[in-house]
Amino acid sequence: MSRDLPSLTALRAFEAAARHLSFTKAAAELHVTQAAISHQVKSLERHLGVRLFRRLTRRLLLTDEAQTLLNVVQRSFDDISGTVQQLSKQSTHGALDVVLRPFFASRWLSQRLSRFWIQYPEITLRLHHSSATVEFPGADVDLAVRWGDGNWSGVEVELLVPVKVAPVCSPGLLHGEVPPLRSPADLPLHPLLHEENVKLWPLWFAGVGLPDIHVPPGPIIDDTNVRVQAAMDGHGFALAPLALLRDDIATGRLLTPFDYVMDHLGYYIVYPRGALTQPKVRIFRDWLLAEAAQVGSPR
Repeated sequence: MSRDLPSLTALRAFEAAARHLSFTKAAAELHVTQAAISHQVKSLERHLGVRLFRRLTRRLLLTDEAQTLLNVVQRSFDDISGTVQQLSKQSTHGALDVVLRPFFASRWLSQRLSRFWIQYPEITLRLHHSSATVEFPGADVDLAVRWGDGNWSGVEVELLVPVKVAPVCSPGLLHGEVPPLRSPADLPLHPLLHEENVKLWPLWFAGVGLPDIHVPPGPIIDDTNVRVQAAMDGHGFALAPLALLRDDIATGRLLTPFDYVMDHLGYYIVYPRGALTQPKVRIFRDWLLAEAAQVGSPR
């Protein structure tokens, strides 16, 4: 059936002008000139045979006919937008926004990404690196990989990589320390490198039976990459996830002076409830879990 409809361009110009009660603001929103908005509105008025605006000296007023049309146009635009978004969510094509801890991204994910790109070329990963906690819902992000104990409410949480955390240092620092490092109680006599919330060292000391030991202040380095590199360069002892430092420990670039490790932390996949109804999110989440399950797989 043929429909006697005005152009979509004219309806968009009218809706923006009616919403703002300003041709100037409508033009700025739609990235066109004010004259173009005026031309489209006049074209729509000719098509309908009615006036849509009363043009006063410094403002516009909607006519009754314009208000009726505006209500219908806005509902229709909302319906179209909602349908487009829903269909987009069901597609495996397009962009997927993921927030990652920088250390995890550089030490674990980057070595595996080519496999994902080969398997799912239709998905464009947009990887954002941050040590800050992404809050769901509300964040313009599809999925995140967080570091911690997994105790977060209001989101779906799945353990990806369990890690054991222990002090690491350079061989030169360990062998050249004066006073000598004979037990964990000697560590506060040496430079300690802290993470952003300065909580890991007290937890580690409590785990070795020293809950009341004074943990001295030291440099606070929020990026684990930089903190570990500082330890490797001999600037102090850092607490770090050993699972992501296997090569450095195996080659002797880093040493672990004590056997005790904290084992209640890990890297977790975090996403809003219901997010797995989107194929793109489900595909990437399943791929991450599959990669993590391949213990000892080639990098």
